[in-house]
Amino acid sequence: MVRQIGWMAAEFSQFPKYTREGIERVVVLDGFENFDSSRRRGKGVLFLTGHMSAWELAPFAQALYGHPLHFLVRPIANPRVDALINQYRCLSGNRPIEKNRSARAILKVLGDGGTVGILADHNTILEEGVFVPFFGTLASTSAGLARIALRTDAAVVPGFISWDEGRRKYRLRFEPAVPLARSGNEEADVRENTARFTRVIEEYVRAHPDQWLWVHKRWKTRPLDEPPIYPF
Repeated sequence: MVRQIGWMAAEFSQFPKYTREGIERVVVLDGFENFDSSRRRGKGVLFLTGHMSAWELAPFAQALYGHPLHFLVRPIANPRVDALINQYRCLSGNRPIEKNRSARAILKVLGDGGTVGILADHNTILEEGVFVPFFGTLASTSAGLARIALRTDAAVVPGFISWDEGRRKYRLRFEPAVPLARSGNEEADVRENTARFTRVIEEYVRAHPDQWLWVHKRWKTRPLDEPPIYPF
C-alpha cells in the first residue's frame, strides 16, 4: 500500500506530460462499453470509485480518452497546494466540484448528460451517512450518491483503476451499472443502494488488497450506542 501511494505521487507529477496519443502506454480501458451504454441513456453517469491504486490517474486518463468529467473535492488547507493539485487534475479537461457546495452543481451536470466522479470509500459523519456493512463491520457511508441516483435516475457505473502486473500498465475497469432498488420507501432504498455500492467497493478491495488506501479510519464513526473501534 505504501508503494502504491508513492506510485500515485509519481504518476501525478507526470500529468503535464500525458497526452491522448501517449495515455494508452500507461492506462488501458477495460469494459468501456459499460460506461458508454450508460452515458448514451442521456441521464448522466455517477462514476462510483474509491481510493484504489493511482486513483487520481483514473479520471485523468478517462478525460484523455475523450470523456472528461466533474469530480468532488475537499479544499486542501494550504491554498497554494490546493491550486497546484487542481491545476494538474484539470489538465485533461476535468472540472472540480467543491464537496460542501455540490448538490446543485451535480444536478446540473447530470441534467446535461454529464459524468460526476465520486470517491465513496471514506468514513462519513453521522449527519451525512447511513451504516452499511463493509468487511463485516458497519461503516458510516455517504448517503448522497444513492439519493442523487434515485432522484435523477443517473446510472451508477463502478470504475476502478488497478496495476496490472502482467501488462505492466494500469487497468481502468468499468463494471455494468449497479441496479437501483426502488421499493417506494425512500430511506430504505437509500440504505439498500448504499449497501450495494459499498459491496462493489469491497469486492475490488478484496481483489487488490495491496492497492487500497488502508490508512484511512474507515470505521471511525460509530452508532451512538457503540464504543470507538480505534484506540487512537
